[in-house]
Amino acid sequence: MVMRKIRNISALPLFFDADNEASGAQAPQDIPDIEAKPAVTQHRSARNLPMEVDQLTERIQNMFASDELLKSVIIKGEIREAKLHTSGHYYFALMGEKSRITCALFKQHSGYVPSWPRDGDKVIAEGKVDVYQARGTYQFYARHLIPVGEGAMERARQEVKLKLEAEGLFSPELKRPLPEYPERVAVVTSQTGAAVQDVLKVASTRWKACEIVVIPTQVQGVTAPGEIIEALRRAAFVPRAECIMLVRGGGGREDLLPFDDADVARAVRSCPIPVITGLGHQQDTTLCDLAADYAAPTPSAAAERLFPDSRAVSNALDALLFRMKKALTTRIERANNSVDSFERKLQFKIESNIKKADSYLKNARLRLINGIEAPLSAEREAMARRAAALDALSPLSVLARGFVTCESNGARLLSIQQVTAGDAVDINFTDGRAEAKITSAIPI
Repeated sequence: MVMRKIRNISALPLFFDADNEASGAQAPQDIPDIEAKPAVTQHRSARNLPMEVDQLTERIQNMFASDELLKSVIIKGEIREAKLHTSGHYYFALMGEKSRITCALFKQHSGYVPSWPRDGDKVIAEGKVDVYQARGTYQFYARHLIPVGEGAMERARQEVKLKLEAEGLFSPELKRPLPEYPERVAVVTSQTGAAVQDVLKVASTRWKACEIVVIPTQVQGVTAPGEIIEALRRAAFVPRAECIMLVRGGGGREDLLPFDDADVARAVRSCPIPVITGLGHQQDTTLCDLAADYAAPTPSAAAERLFPDSRAVSNALDALLFRMKKALTTRIERANNSVDSFERKLQFKIESNIKKADSYLKNARLRLINGIEAPLSAEREAMARRAAALDALSPLSVLARGFVTCESNGARLLSIQQVTAGDAVDINFTDGRAEAKITSAIPI
């Protein structure tokens, strides 16, 4: 069995929130209240000159600048006197129960000034406190505004959604398929939340062959969007990672605000490998869900979608192997039958061709014999006639009819004039020779 390796990449939260409190993180210590003390009256000598207003304002401004808390502070209040200036800056006041603070949101800080805030909206703002020298007042310079309350949150969400839709971020053509059998997956979530445990539980049950790499990040709070973006960037560079899971457990709708952030949605869409989300409850749909390649209703559902059921895969492989064996057996049987049929056909064809050849050879032999015998018979008959003619002219035939030939000293005697009385001659018969002596030669 392949062992699962889980690597935690530590990240310290920049701001304390409820999620960190649940995880056991220590809250920042409260800054003790500074008791107001009566000013000690000091008699200034005549040598001390009065302080200029600008000098006093600058001194107070330096006091604000030296306070680390005031450089990055998060406050909560209700918007009043909201005004969008023609310069593109947004001015408003945040009201508390007993106090108020003048605020400004500059266009260069937020990238764009949102149009969703209205008087009466409760918001969480992140920024710094500084002195506005022209009026000699302190005010809050906001960098981020987060809506609180269903109405404001939905208006903010719809505004960002329309903007991202215009950018084509949610286009179906951009969706990429998830890996069928992942071997390594990066999980971006809180390392202490229930979501990571849900993912690990489902993965260990369904697909033990996959290695899980956890990229911890804050998933709620003002600083969560920036941390999620950084975690997605790190997850994209995990060696051999095939997919990124962006998951978070259930909570209130305001807990999912970081996943409705425009920059986080853009980061999801720009990941070089497929991203699957499982955020909140089944009824929640965030902008990250719309930007992801696949959106599941919960972390467990996302894990069940990404990790195949090993038992189902094993059964499918067994069924596939059975079908392959059956198909191979069928093909072998068909091949054998085809070979047998071909063999029979070949044998029949060979025998048929042999019979045809034999018949052809017999006919050829007959034609050859007939072609030879006819001329031979004619020649035999001609030769017989010539032999008969020759035989009729042969001396032997003459001898056979009772005639004889005479020879003297090997020369045939054709006339009586060739012999005289007393000559020795040979008389030739068909069946022998006789020696004789001429007693007299009588011409005719």
